[in-house]
Amino acid sequence: MVENAELMKLYSSRILALASDIPHHERLENPQASVRRRSPLCGSTVTVDLDMENGRVTRFGQDVKACALGQAAAAIVGQAIIGCNAAQLATARDELRAMLTADGPVPAPPFDGFEVLTPARDYRNRHASILLAIEASVEASATLIEAANAP
Repeated sequence: MVENAELMKLYSSRILALASDIPHHERLENPQASVRRRSPLCGSTVTVDLDMENGRVTRFGQDVKACALGQAAAAIVGQAIIGCNAAQLATARDELRAMLTADGPVPAPPFDGFEVLTPARDYRNRHASILLAIEASVEASATLIEAANAP
């Protein structure tokens, strides 16, 4: 019974509100990059599409099939990603991972909305789903940067 009570606290009203209102929740038409990530543990999937111009994200779309925590994380990414460069995305991913696994601080703005997910630190089986949207975004942006720098 205590375990259920702790799990209920994890799914706060803030997390549920984010999960029900994911920004940029549709795929883009003709994106410059698309990446699909799947968590083998729970089966959650996120597909992100993005365009970049002058090294910054200009368009973003996502298709999210995940638990409420994965959906909330995707909502936070959707709120913050436009205007970010690849380095900011990689930093946000690394900071989110550290927040979840090493009691690190909340990621820096504009990704400080991940603070709502600090209660998930104790639920390692949820970490992969939480990381899907930011990991896919990092991979997509890296693909575009590599393509732009190719000879």
